[in-house]
Amino acid sequence: MSTAQDPDDIHCRIIVLGATGAVGRHVCAAVRAAGGELLSVARRPGPAPGAGRFFPMDLIGEGPDGLARLIDAERPHAVVNAAGAAWLCSPEVMWQANHVLVDKVLAAMAAASWRPRLVHVGSVHEYTPQPPGIALDERTPTRPTTLYGQTKLRGTEAVRTAAAAGQVAAVVLRVSNMIGAGTSPGSLLGRVAAQLRAVETDREAIVRLSPLRASRDFVDARDAADAVLAAAALPLGNELINVGRGEAVPVRTMVEQLIAVSGRRARIVEEAAPGARVAAGTDWMRVETAMARRLLHWNVRHSIDSSARDLWEATAPEAEPSPPDQPAAAAPASSRPETADDPPCGGSTSSWPPPIRPVPQPE
Repeated sequence: MSTAQDPDDIHCRIIVLGATGAVGRHVCAAVRAAGGELLSVARRPGPAPGAGRFFPMDLIGEGPDGLARLIDAERPHAVVNAAGAAWLCSPEVMWQANHVLVDKVLAAMAAASWRPRLVHVGSVHEYTPQPPGIALDERTPTRPTTLYGQTKLRGTEAVRTAAAAGQVAAVVLRVSNMIGAGTSPGSLLGRVAAQLRAVETDREAIVRLSPLRASRDFVDARDAADAVLAAAALPLGNELINVGRGEAVPVRTMVEQLIAVSGRRARIVEEAAPGARVAAGTDWMRVETAMARRLLHWNVRHSIDSSARDLWEATAPEAEPSPPDQPAAAAPASSRPETADDPPCGGSTSSWPPPIRPVPQPE
């Protein structure tokens, strides 16, 4: 395999796929901050011009040839796949963005004569949900209960299979729920921010949400990007690594924190959707991050308060607009969100795409 001149040096050339999305733009910022040469790839440019070189590319519609040519022409040290779909999309779009696109990336890397490392951004929602007190680690079974988790798992399995066959040198990062600038407006915290912004500053906002019973492992998007950069720079071989805060935080705490940093007066109103069934038990998640600390020499740097503040400030009317939620794939502009945020655009009740294996239905 060909390699970059100095595989241990962060100051190298990196291709970021899905560069204008919620994950990709933070990875791009991390590459630039480290002094690396950034090659951004997406279907169309984001709102911040001049951030490295940009290559418009439709991997699904046009196939892998363009990416293969780019790899051979630029000879990058690493390719980061930060593209994907989670929010406000159809099952077909999610399948295309989370699985089919990964197949195109792998085909491009197999066709290229230059062999960079692949860093694939997966999700901890690929795992089987665990009961309270049981952390998700890299040995946790993978029987996801959401369509998002199922399609992300298909992508990860494709990468792992190609790596095991020696077709690509790859590292997969399974990332927990990300929070920060660029958080999707379709996510829980994105909706809270939108409701707070919609009310005049001198009036009380009524934040209407489904019952806040869950606890999640929230990781700052900047910390997740640092982990991606470390995986691209360090000489790792076909590893699967979890990335998260390592702490189960009640969703209500995150909502209250976002309200606090907004400085707005607000009242939370929890109301179940008509006809909705109340889930049994406690929806709880914590990610074990020992492997990330050991192999990536990585740990979280940003507090929950800092993450909430970053999210809130990015939604200000005068702030730089969020990049279009579009992966590097063909789709109508309104239907292809790009984010590696936590789910959902659907649950396990959908019959399309075909399931990886029999999947238990949610209560």
